[in-house]
Amino acid sequence: MGATTAAAASSRAVGAATIAEAFRITAEDHPDRVAVRTKDDEVSLTWSELRDRVDAFARGLHALGVRRGDTVALMLGNRPEFHIADLAAMTLGATPFSIYATSSPEQITYVVGDAKARVAVVEELFLNQFRAARGDLPELEHVVVLEGAQGSDTLGWAEVEATESDLDVEAAWRGVEPEDLITLIYTSGTTGPPKGVQLVHRNLMAATRAVEQLIRFPDGSKVISWLPSAHIAERMAHHYLPIVYAMTITTCPNPREVVGYLPAVKPTWFFAVPRIWEKLKAGMEGFLASGEGGEQKRAWLEAATRKVELEQAGEPVPEDLAATVAQADEQLFSQVRAMLGFDQVAAVNVGAAPTPREVLVFFHAIGVPLAELWGMSETCGAGACNPPEKIKIGTVGPPTPGVEAKLAEDGELLIRSDVVMTGYKNVPDRTSEALDADGWLHTGDIATIDEDGYITIVDRKKELIISASGKNMSPANIESTLKGSSPLIGQAATIGDGRHYNTALIVLDADFAPAWAAQNGLEGKSLEGLAREDAIRTAVQAAVDKANDKLSRVEQIKKFTILEGDWAPGGDELTPTMKLKRRPIADKYAAEIDAMYSG
Repeated sequence: MGATTAAAASSRAVGAATIAEAFRITAEDHPDRVAVRTKDDEVSLTWSELRDRVDAFARGLHALGVRRGDTVALMLGNRPEFHIADLAAMTLGATPFSIYATSSPEQITYVVGDAKARVAVVEELFLNQFRAARGDLPELEHVVVLEGAQGSDTLGWAEVEATESDLDVEAAWRGVEPEDLITLIYTSGTTGPPKGVQLVHRNLMAATRAVEQLIRFPDGSKVISWLPSAHIAERMAHHYLPIVYAMTITTCPNPREVVGYLPAVKPTWFFAVPRIWEKLKAGMEGFLASGEGGEQKRAWLEAATRKVELEQAGEPVPEDLAATVAQADEQLFSQVRAMLGFDQVAAVNVGAAPTPREVLVFFHAIGVPLAELWGMSETCGAGACNPPEKIKIGTVGPPTPGVEAKLAEDGELLIRSDVVMTGYKNVPDRTSEALDADGWLHTGDIATIDEDGYITIVDRKKELIISASGKNMSPANIESTLKGSSPLIGQAATIGDGRHYNTALIVLDADFAPAWAAQNGLEGKSLEGLAREDAIRTAVQAAVDKANDKLSRVEQIKKFTILEGDWAPGGDELTPTMKLKRRPIADKYAAEIDAMYSG
């Protein structure tokens, strides 16, 4: 950890007015550095090679009629071609935007129609979804298929990339201005149709500078591209930041395999949602408890945990405890970090939902300073972040450089900065609701700010539970506590608004539950079958009891139901970014909920 930063000092691109200009500067300054690659280097493009591919594809898009101000839809997984297509559209002054892979034809119709895209670039895997939507998209003129044309209604990527046109590439990218739209982020709203967050080049340049000032990336930094490109976290962390700071991107097409990519890539910065860190913790605890020296390893982990809690409380660490942890780090934790792939990180972050405190403390104990951050699509993913050198567990840190934050009278977090969007596409009334006359973004999050300026997110303003007795509670906090009590609990949804007590719908973890079952004489049973097993219910009850010990009486879960099956991102219960769809959940499981309140 703690590598000396050289990225900002060596990057002329940080002074660019647009991401399009930053890309040209990076390609000029680091022509032979690898820009984007696959894990096995089957594809490996240097920054100069990437520029040449981008220019060729930009000429092809230009020949199809794409001009400055047009929009281009992308439905591509985490692969090098995403970066080519996105940058090619950007080079023309057009606005590329991404569609979630889980989108239905109806959802594709909505976002492509709302954006008024003229061209779409898709993988063959998603073509049927696009074809089902295309009849309702009169403005969509061309569909380019990565693997090649699939009938007369599509074009092949290779032929588009090989097409010549009279495009003056340099004039095109130099014509891009700071207030031009760089992308649209369609929020994966838990209710209603998604809103198109309009981000301009000025926003993203401000955001990349803010994040770098906080994290201080070493020169030659590495990241893994594995989140959906329709989400701002992926675009910011694994696309725009690498462009400005000449990082190397390794693409991971299957997000379930990202943990295996970590030791192979050894990323400089890694960001993931809480569930990934929860699974990593469960796996590491199993490793530390197994094999020879299990008792010694557990003792070292307990000592390291005590040291973390003392440091967090601002209390002195006894010399003998510090010496014990130093020995543990040398003989055990350093090896664990190398095994995980975290031995070269400058920072590791978690966000998008509350993270159980036990998870954060565990990673600090083994020398991985996991820090919470907060951001929205409307703020380019930037907003607040714990600085690596001063992390306050349980907070999302102070505002990032260049960001002002304050609380409204009702506790809502307000943000003002160059990172804040220009508005929502085609819904001026929603824009005026979110952005006030003084430029403050009303985030919809209830928060607190401590004496050091560190922000703690309580919950979404519209999702707070108000019990029948009038007590305000954060369901997200209760759910985080439940999930932190046992790796058996994959998802939890707290019910209790207007009720006399809280209940929970619980979904077993699809990875951990079968392993637990195998150790407890239930090997071979399906996830659905396990949900009906008394032994599982007993284990979950123990986890709920453990969580209740950490909750106030009014917050505690009085009854729970273990649901059969799993909740998949983009399905009925979860958005593509794994946020709970609370209203659809309440409707779908109304019978199960009513049963917990009957009698």
